[in-house]
Amino acid sequence: MAHNEDADAEVLQLDGRQIAISHPDKVFFAERGETKLDLVRYYEAVRGPLLAAMGGRPVLLQRFPNGAGGSSFFQKRVPKNAPEWLQTTTVATVNGTLSRALVVTDIAHVAWAVNLGCLGFHVWPLLAADQDHADELRLDLDPQPGTTFDMVRETAAETRDLLEEVGLAGYPKTTGNRGVHVYLRLLPQWDPYQVRSAAVAVARELERRRPDLITAAWWKEERGERIFIDFNQNAPHKTVFGAWCVRARQGAQVSVPFFWDELETIHPDEMTVAAVPQRVADDGDPWAEMVGHPQSLEPLLEMHERDRANGLHDAPWPPVYPKMPDEPSRVAPSRAKGGS
Repeated sequence: MAHNEDADAEVLQLDGRQIAISHPDKVFFAERGETKLDLVRYYEAVRGPLLAAMGGRPVLLQRFPNGAGGSSFFQKRVPKNAPEWLQTTTVATVNGTLSRALVVTDIAHVAWAVNLGCLGFHVWPLLAADQDHADELRLDLDPQPGTTFDMVRETAAETRDLLEEVGLAGYPKTTGNRGVHVYLRLLPQWDPYQVRSAAVAVARELERRRPDLITAAWWKEERGERIFIDFNQNAPHKTVFGAWCVRARQGAQVSVPFFWDELETIHPDEMTVAAVPQRVADDGDPWAEMVGHPQSLEPLLEMHERDRANGLHDAPWPPVYPKMPDEPSRVAPSRAKGGS
């Protein structure tokens, strides 16, 4: 490893590439003082599980030039001066704009992005090589004001049980903050519209089972102090914060996959850059089975078809999307004059 005093850069050998990390000693996380170089070393330490989770996928970069405590901006396009070896792909954003996105193919790609101040990655639910099919369903268990992490735990258990009833296995991770994501890796046979329909069906069924705890209500005013299953995280071109990625929090918390038998004990705040590498060394990858066994979406699409047969319309879409067939009014209920 060379150290270039003049440029204040540390040159790392990663995956046969030389990656210059500028200002390697710059503190990115205030609580324990982890630096930019520490962040690269963290990603090196979780290489196997990280690449199993997001290898070959386009990612959206959120850059924090001054570390977790500073301001950030989303960079949808790889900079024009990026190295030629960098793997990229063209993706469409929600409004149809095309952009050149980074594809995570190895840790050299990750380190290149970290050097730009990218702490973690927002990941597409598809492979760059097959953008017609979404091969991940992401159930976002989103805590609302007034809810607790114990309520998130309970919602995760309900989600696991529902999936098991229809013969599917969900795989959980902390969001790195207050929520939990439950993932299903899918056979590459369904498009994002079908995957979103499946997520809507799951959200509605969970609400029916536990209306005291869980809501599928898109409008915030209707959610109450419940856990919202955010089905629209599966809308086309949506990205979700990636597994093993580091959040912009002072304690360098990680969005970490975990085993279901840890549900009652895991605490997101304790899953940090400092703690997670040892956890992987001791326990391996909780998502290893998910990656090797893609599943069918059919059981959840059957739930969706049942709902439609019972007269339920599509759930509302986010405002950035064009109006969809069979979608209800996009006006909050309190603002709908006498209904719409």
